[in-house]
Amino acid sequence: MTAPDASGQLAEQLLRLTRRLHRAQKRYLDPVGITPAQSRLLRTVAHYDTPPRMADLARHLEVVPRAVTTLVDALEANGAVRRVPDQSNRRVIRIELTDQGRSTLRELREARRAAVEDLLAPLTAEQRHVLGGLLTELLTRPDHTG
Repeated sequence: MTAPDASGQLAEQLLRLTRRLHRAQKRYLDPVGITPAQSRLLRTVAHYDTPPRMADLARHLEVVPRAVTTLVDALEANGAVRRVPDQSNRRVIRIELTDQGRSTLRELREARRAAVEDLLAPLTAEQRHVLGGLLTELLTRPDHTG
């Protein structure tokens, strides 16, 4: 019998934890009326100093432009964002948050906080601190996968 592959086991644990976090977030996001992908796009729009172009959002989210169009369509339909023409080039469309979008973002922050709190509930404050440090270390290293 061979010894367990520690790296493979760790990878599986990380994948399972990620799936658990996605399920928890979905459970908390459902009452807000937004999908995780829409939530991510809304948070991304909010991080720009000026309304981003659709191409900027696609690049930032690492998705094809068509996926951004679908997400923006849904968020625009519920009043969270609006398309606005660029002031210097009227052919360019920018995506801007509305007051409803900012309100939705506040609800999203609370929903995400609650989902993460559920996931991390078994950990002590010290364990959370250590986990945060480890994750920061992994996430600040260059990505050599692609």
